[in-house]
Amino acid sequence: MGATKRLFVGLELPSNCKMALLALDPHLAGLRWLSEEQLHLTLSFLGNVEPSAEDRLRQALQEVQVPAFFLPLRGIGVFDSHGSPSVVWVGVGSGHPHLFALHRRIQHAVLHAGLEPDLKSFRPHVTLGRAKGISRQILQPFLRTYADAEFGLVKVTGFALYSSVLRPDGATHHVEMRREF
Repeated sequence: MGATKRLFVGLELPSNCKMALLALDPHLAGLRWLSEEQLHLTLSFLGNVEPSAEDRLRQALQEVQVPAFFLPLRGIGVFDSHGSPSVVWVGVGSGHPHLFALHRRIQHAVLHAGLEPDLKSFRPHVTLGRAKGISRQILQPFLRTYADAEFGLVKVTGFALYSSVLRPDGATHHVEMRREF
């Protein structure tokens, strides 16, 4: 029997979009910008999954279908942890019905595979950087500059099942499976 894998389902971003987002790095002490390979939009985090459950998940994900759609990347913000900034992200505007429909269908596929779905509230975003020991006051000029900025449209024609390995310098992600609509 194989080892468990740390899995999540997400949207891949095109290279030109990743390059534009990487170029936003404000190079502030205490803020670690992600690498090109780490940029994605998480649809469902699954955690450690046994090989037999992964097989069922792959089959269930093959059944997920929504129409292709365009997703706007818009606005930069932060998530806080214990009152301090922890994650800098780019959002998807005011939400997108097709994205939320895709999220729901993936959650149903996860359940169908016998796994526990991600029960956290779905707040779609692309993580750009991780903050540690940096104040909101230092980040504020950067956040204000890009609060309403538009970073283009991403054509969503499918999603990917990723494995993730945690390392001291950040997680590495590997696409395990792609599902095109």
